[in-house]
Amino acid sequence: MTHPKFIPLPAYREYPVEEMKTRAAAFYADIKRRRTVRDFSNRPVPREIIEDCLRAAGTAPNGANMQPWHFVVVSNPAIKRQIRLAAEEEERDFYHHRAPQEWLDVLAPLGTDAHKPFLETAPTLIAIFVQSYALLPDGRKVKHYYATESVGIATGILITAVHHAGLVSLTHTPSPMGFLNHILGRPSHERPFLLLVVGYPAENATVPDIIKKPLTEIATFL
Repeated sequence: MTHPKFIPLPAYREYPVEEMKTRAAAFYADIKRRRTVRDFSNRPVPREIIEDCLRAAGTAPNGANMQPWHFVVVSNPAIKRQIRLAAEEEERDFYHHRAPQEWLDVLAPLGTDAHKPFLETAPTLIAIFVQSYALLPDGRKVKHYYATESVGIATGILITAVHHAGLVSLTHTPSPMGFLNHILGRPSHERPFLLLVVGYPAENATVPDIIKKPLTEIATFL
């Protein structure tokens, strides 16, 4: 049995309590500006920005440090076109046949429908995959535990990093998403988790007039 190896906690920095309060308030003030955007500019995003956002996502806590994620960054117009066509096919079936009326009623105030032009307009799509297991060089499989939870945390950090960099994003989840494996050449043990649309907002971008629940509704202190 392999014995665990530990090292001193690296790079931890403790701040005075008042500075911690200031930092926490400043972060909230910044992150509350984040909005899901559907109107994108086609301005290209420098690759190094996306790379650093992905590095940030890769720092996420995860089950047994298995890091069960893979990110496919798509900027090729032809591939974005394929993704849009496949996604809209699934979305049409969803909106017209599979979605219960209750769900359609909830979506109505957001103005969404089966048309997804942002999949072509935005400069960058990031397809996020969950790896159910890893393949060792000798072909053996190593199961990934808490894979979905781990990828969900990494995705949250990625969205935050994108906002912090000064870009906007949209989480897109057509169902099912198996077409992403085919278009992007990913193996069967990877399951599409989410398609993150990233870029600059269009000059005329608008967002729904919504509010977030107050702290009293989302948290309990005991």
